Amino acid sequence: MEVTIDKNSGYCFGVEYAIQMAEDEMESSSKLYCLGDIVHNAMEVNRLSDKGLVVIDRENLEELHDCKVLIRAHGEPPETYRTAIKNNIELIDASCPVVLKLQHRVKSAFDKMESRDGQIVIYGKKGHAEVIGLTGQTLEKAIVVMDDEDLDQIDFSRPVTLFSQTTKSTKGFYELKAKIEARIKEARGSMEEMDFNANDSICRQVSNREPQLQKFSKDNDVIIFVAGKKSSNGKALYQVCKHINPRSYFVENETEINSDWLNPADKIGICGATSTPMWLMDQVKEHILSYNKISIKANN
Repeated sequence: MEVTIDKNSGYCFGVEYAIQMAEDEMESSSKLYCLGDIVHNAMEVNRLSDKGLVVIDRENLEELHDCKVLIRAHGEPPETYRTAIKNNIELIDASCPVVLKLQHRVKSAFDKMESRDGQIVIYGKKGHAEVIGLTGQTLEKAIVVMDDEDLDQIDFSRPVTLFSQTTKSTKGFYELKAKIEARIKEARGSMEEMDFNANDSICRQVSNREPQLQKFSKDNDVIIFVAGKKSSNGKALYQVCKHINPRSYFVENETEINSDWLNPADKIGICGATSTPMWLMDQVKEHILSYNKISIKANN
């Protein structure tokens, strides 16, 4: 049985940076608060919890004073920074630079749209941490869309500026762009350049994984995709694998693997999301290889 871990899988720069900042800070502090799960992976959250990282929500933040709080890679809305100042909280800001740049772009576009009675539309998951940070740049006026039915929230007779959550599917973004263009033309009879501005703000470190995973899925008989169940990026990338290789399976950790999925002669590929730690994929690999050892002992 041949088992290979995809070298392109694992943490993106933003997540790796946030986790490193958390670990560095905890070396000199017995407790560090983190606003939300530092990464959408329960195994990694538990590992860092054992080191002293305490996950809190926004309600908890209002009650805290005179402490340190980590802002994870997803970024935060302006309200979080105002609360920190009010409560004398030191923020360890690990916001991903790509997300911070997008926040600034959304804020700038919102100011322009306000003067033109326009709308900011964000392709993303409502309630997702990054999306909360983005809508916060628009005084919560941005329209968040994911499915076709969400498009009914948009007034197509008014100008529209579209952005995307950085971890969404590139294919999904351009499909949505085409649908908005069609609806604007239907509402107005035609579409001028000022009517619609679409910004592909998907992180290229994320989007480039799609073609890489397509090739990886073709090169292996079985794909074991490792990611947290809360990971939007994980769900999207898993579908990329599943589309290419029907023998693709989504697991959170090695305990969810079914040995019936695997045959002794299979080439097995292990891959994961931008929120999947390499140590967890290594753990999954060792677990799969143990099936071979058990088989050899049984034959002896």
